[in-house]
Amino acid sequence: MSKDDSQVLTDPQRVDSILTLLEKTYPDAHCELNFSSPFELLIATMLSAQATDKKVNQVTEKLFLKYKTPEDFLTLTLSAMENAIKELGLYHNKAKNILSTCRILVEDYGSEVPDEMDALTQLPGVGRKTANVVLSNAFNVPALAVDTHVLRVSNRLGLASGTNPDMIEKQLKSLIPRSQWSQAHHWLIWHGRRICAARNPKCQVCPLTALCPSSSIPIRMPN
Repeated sequence: MSKDDSQVLTDPQRVDSILTLLEKTYPDAHCELNFSSPFELLIATMLSAQATDKKVNQVTEKLFLKYKTPEDFLTLTLSAMENAIKELGLYHNKAKNILSTCRILVEDYGSEVPDEMDALTQLPGVGRKTANVVLSNAFNVPALAVDTHVLRVSNRLGLASGTNPDMIEKQLKSLIPRSQWSQAHHWLIWHGRRICAARNPKCQVCPLTALCPSSSIPIRMPN
């Protein structure tokens, strides 16, 4: 990509074209973690680190039948918590953080999940990505979570540059209208899972080929 190309990547018309195509391609894009309350979404998102949503849903389907509130989870010992989620990666740390978070929710928040970024990121095991997912999907607060899919796709499309999720989030928010932050997060994730895979992206069938500087097909910038 030439220096001139890099200057074009943040052009508002180009960004709008990308968002329009993503919306057209994934009109039903949504959070693929199953939940019925902000608390369940918080737990599911904490469990999703280095695990697929499909696997997390399999674990939480059984878990949420018995344990629906922070108080319910606090009836579990650490060993029992680990055993309940041992099918997922990093289950030792996840179990410890979940129980610590539940204790804080009960003691400091009346068993409710807070709806503010600063409060959420003070919870054990909750970073900006998890907080953004909860804010967006549980509380309808405009937010843009950056996971591995969002990071990869936004870099490939030239919407962002780098490997730091917090910096990627800032770059994307500076380009994407606030009203589209939450949906753009889903669009980018769905695109990463369905077409723009980490290995062997399906450039031949990608609707964004003409706008993508990383495509295996020669880029054709619009006039």
